[in-house]
Amino acid sequence: QVQLVESGGGLVQAGGSLRLSCAASGNIFSGKVMGWYRQAPGKQRELVARITSGGNTFYIDSVKGRFTISRDNAKNTVTLQMNSLKPEDTAVYYCTTGRIIVAYVPEYWGQGTQVTVSS
Repeated sequence: QVQLVESGGGLVQAGGSLRLSCAASGNIFSGKVMGWYRQAPGKQRELVARITSGGNTFYIDSVKGRFTISRDNAKNTVTLQMNSLKPEDTAVYYCTTGRIIVAYVPEYWGQGTQVTVSS
């Protein structure tokens, strides 16, 4: 069974930074794609960023230049560094692991961590 445990959420003022971390269990981490999703109140869940085992990254346009996804295969962790945060970044952020079939398809989800950006 795969387990993903997020940490690092919280409340921050606009323009501030937060760093989300995700610890993955099992032996599947090194070969899997890792991604961060978010869901804001009243909105659909959306992919924010993902990273392959080889370090290839993807970001949605609204976070490009502000967010950075990285992973440490030796430690089974993936992080999301979020800078220049905006109120519209407020959401529950979910760590995921999955594979790419044309597009990224998450197979496992963490429990989520709340990020709140005040204006």
